[in-house]
Amino acid sequence: MTTLDTNRFTLIETEVQCALDNFASDVSQGLLATPKTLPCRHFYNQRGSELFETICQLPEYYLTRAETEIITAHATEIASLFDEPVSLIELGSGSAIKTQLIIEALLAHQPNLLFAPIDISQSALEESALELLATYKNLEVLGVAAPYEVGLAHLQHEIPGPRLALWLGSSVGNFQPDEAVPFLREVANTLSGETDRLLIGMDLHKDRQVLERAYDDAQGVTAAFNLNLLDRINRELGGDFDLSGFAHRALYNEGRGRIEMHLLSLSAQTVKIDNLQLEIPFVEGEYIHTENSHKYRIENIPGLLEAAGFELEKQFIDPQQHFSLNLARPLR
Repeated sequence: MTTLDTNRFTLIETEVQCALDNFASDVSQGLLATPKTLPCRHFYNQRGSELFETICQLPEYYLTRAETEIITAHATEIASLFDEPVSLIELGSGSAIKTQLIIEALLAHQPNLLFAPIDISQSALEESALELLATYKNLEVLGVAAPYEVGLAHLQHEIPGPRLALWLGSSVGNFQPDEAVPFLREVANTLSGETDRLLIGMDLHKDRQVLERAYDDAQGVTAAFNLNLLDRINRELGGDFDLSGFAHRALYNEGRGRIEMHLLSLSAQTVKIDNLQLEIPFVEGEYIHTENSHKYRIENIPGLLEAAGFELEKQFIDPQQHFSLNLARPLR
């Protein structure tokens, strides 16, 4: 059995109880709201993270292939933009091949690398670090098990510059438009415009059928991923959701330019959540809204970044024009 090299791996943990309290609060507020909602950040317990890794390999899920294609073509160019050794920060666990391509490109230009992934899942961070440290002997990993904004605050003074921050996979699309800019501004405020850069993936507008298939695959993996949120409530908060009484739905809202994921109640039912002392009634056909995934138009990306305190320096797009990877400089 391979163990983590603790000389090259450090984990900063947030309080487990604090994380559980946040989950409980979000579940209570979301299921008592009209319409009912559950935040997508709670998808990623260990089981959810495993399911998402599977989703990324599905034939319908074009996002990972398109972004990987872009990074494969341009990683060396991106690494060569820095005149001195950089530290790498990622909003995410660092488990994807995309991150490894960036790491390899940077290590081709510098003797060693400090990599600091931020992820709400401690297990995902540890598994990723185990693989990365076994592969790259001149890599050091500082993992932060926390929500992104908490992790960024931890790392602001911990990581030497210059720094390249990664936010891949178009995760920014999970934010509402009026939330994305303030969050990106937080990222900008942790970076220096003189030396640091942000590399951010943003999914582009495309045909409805392509989008809906990407979020409702034939094998039902995305459905399991969505339903896992209810299973998590059962396990951690004493819920009694009957998962067979709910169905996954993914619909493209053209007016808002986003995919919306829901869980559909298949009958009138009442769910108890003992730890929250709640009984939640559902009518047949009622939705729990679990995720938005906004899509972007190429011409709107510079303005969005500028509103958040960044200047777009370079934009890379795959040949099918499915996905964009954007290198941005903080304006401070």
